[in-house]
Amino acid sequence: MSASGGGKAIIAALLANLGIAIAKFIGFIVSGSSSMLAESVHSLADSGNQGLLLLGGRKAKREADASHPFGYGRERYVYAFVVSIILFSVGGVFSIYEGISKLQDPHELEMPIVPIVILIVALVLEGFSLRTAIKESNLVRGDQSWVQFVRHAKAPELPVVLLEDCAALLGLTLALTGVGLTVATGDSSWDAIGTLAIGVLLVAVAVILGIETKSLLVGEGANRADVAKIRDAINAHSSVEVLIHMKTLYLGPDELLVAAKIGFASKMRLSDVATEINAVEVSIREAVPVARVIYLEPDVYRPLNPANPATETIVIKSAD
Repeated sequence: MSASGGGKAIIAALLANLGIAIAKFIGFIVSGSSSMLAESVHSLADSGNQGLLLLGGRKAKREADASHPFGYGRERYVYAFVVSIILFSVGGVFSIYEGISKLQDPHELEMPIVPIVILIVALVLEGFSLRTAIKESNLVRGDQSWVQFVRHAKAPELPVVLLEDCAALLGLTLALTGVGLTVATGDSSWDAIGTLAIGVLLVAVAVILGIETKSLLVGEGANRADVAKIRDAINAHSSVEVLIHMKTLYLGPDELLVAAKIGFASKMRLSDVATEINAVEVSIREAVPVARVIYLEPDVYRPLNPANPATETIVIKSAD
């Protein structure tokens, strides 16, 4: 997995969630707390999710072949989308079902000190996991806000781990609150309410992940800053008369496709045009290293008749 994939953050989250899931299940067996059961399933689902992210990163490394000439980079998006589905169904829906069940048929907590201690320890471990995810994200986040980073990151793994860790910390807090209020009041319905709140939280996070990952699956282009860099790299060549139009598409988190039609002088020789095209490709890759697949079509620019625009033409380079 590439550096942008946050391998350290995924492994840290996987190890933390496996240990926490085992401890929570023990706490549930001992105490009978529905919040503990919801959190146990939550941690188990998170562990499976991190395993899927690692598997997706591994499969994405496969070389391009005849069936997939552009490679398998978008496998990472597929596995991230599956993660959102698992978080919604296994984590959120199960917790809501369990909370409703416990409200209808409440059970008293046994040895409440056990789940309280486990939840506090889990909070500490999840905090370390989130700290690792934040540290890894800061390496690639730049000057973006956290909301912008989650919404616009092309590598899905770090946003997924960040949201999962934040949801885990909030879920643990809700579970601890539910258990604490049950102990303080003797009313086990607080434990069930905590379980319901955890389920709603997980469903909300899963929906956010699903929406953002779906956009990547459908196909996203380069951001405005990178588009500007590519445009400037093309226009920096004196032989380029005009950039007629350009399209970009992420084939994977670390691979951008750039396709453009470039206008050259009609009197240029074919060999000179070919040389200039190669030089423009080098400039694009220097400006945006992730632009690894580039197709440039040379053309002779002729302004379209405004009364009959056959295609969209974007004149970017000024005539100076």
